[in-house]
Amino acid sequence: MEPAKAQEYGRPLATAVQATTSGHRVTTFELFFDLVYVFALTQVTGYMAHAHSGAGVLQSVLLLALLWWSWSAYAWLGNQARADLGIVRAGMALAMAGIFVVALALPETWHDAPGGLDGPLVLAVAYLFVRCVHLVVYRLLAGGDRELRRQVAISWLPVLAGAALLLVGVAVGGGVQTALFAAAIVVDWGVVYATSRRGSWRIHSAEYFAERYQLFVIIAIGESLTALGVGAAKLPVSVSLLAAALLGVGAAVGLWWLYFDLVTHIVRDRLHEAGGEIRLALASSAYGLAHFPMVAGIVLTALGIEGVVGHAGSGHGLGAFYAWVLCGGVAAYVAGLLLFGWLAVRVWGPFRLVALVALLAWAPAAATLPALGALTGVVVILAVLAGVETWRFAGLRERVRD
Repeated sequence: MEPAKAQEYGRPLATAVQATTSGHRVTTFELFFDLVYVFALTQVTGYMAHAHSGAGVLQSVLLLALLWWSWSAYAWLGNQARADLGIVRAGMALAMAGIFVVALALPETWHDAPGGLDGPLVLAVAYLFVRCVHLVVYRLLAGGDRELRRQVAISWLPVLAGAALLLVGVAVGGGVQTALFAAAIVVDWGVVYATSRRGSWRIHSAEYFAERYQLFVIIAIGESLTALGVGAAKLPVSVSLLAAALLGVGAAVGLWWLYFDLVTHIVRDRLHEAGGEIRLALASSAYGLAHFPMVAGIVLTALGIEGVVGHAGSGHGLGAFYAWVLCGGVAAYVAGLLLFGWLAVRVWGPFRLVALVALLAWAPAAATLPALGALTGVVVILAVLAGVETWRFAGLRERVRD
């Protein structure tokens, strides 16, 4: 049965609500909402570049996990009711402001800058605000849906417990803060994930849900191109710079190809055909869980390509940090795709497994090779993988697209 629509005409804008239907698609307001996450991803990349260490990468991945979980929560909210109307629009506008504050405070998460407010505390409070706004709006949308009200009520416990761990972490600082941030993510993600797989959340439109996550992948890839362009713009134009830029674009195209050419269409159709608990389990695992290593991999890859651009004309080895960030980032992306395929259709991509091993094996060589050589190896692996899959699954691709 189609969910009932509340009549938005003749009612104040603040209270107008329109429930989504099976044909619902992403609204322009949600694309506007995503812009604050573009800035936040840029801040994460900048933090990793500044830290230039394994600890900095770990901390950045934790921050990225917080951003991802908050964004994913609002993707589910937009499936419950139109995001560009009434209380949903108001709530998401407040969340935009909160995430922007989180992004501004992000560089100070572990090292508060002198003067002004306490940066780590500002980040934790702003993040808690964003999560609370989400649950409040969801509760208002639940209306007379008793099971959905119960699901929202259950979600308050991990949100508040995770927030408490974040606040204690910023008060203590140092390595303990890192551990408590990780614990906060485990608590929030773990409990919400466990209660969502067979819970009472509603996914009215499979098309909308798949499209929402596809757009975030596009945003992450776009941010990698932005990082490439910003890094290149600081240097004089040269043959080596142009070569690095073209290779960076080639890597971005490879990332796009592996996700959008075939697998996302298969999983979208699977989500559309599934119903009830199967649809919830598929949405929470294949999208909410498996997409995170893909997004994290894209952000890491962006930093690696930025390092290649900076060292393109030096002739020296790329170095261990940028080599492992570059190869490890693409490997994390491929691993996320493998997990995505397994959780959705119980298939491990054999060619992708080979590419994953090849990327990790290439990292030590990439560290000693000149920057352009290191990136060339990664692009070749992506190109070969894309070419083999295009040839091998030509018939499947035609059937799925038809």
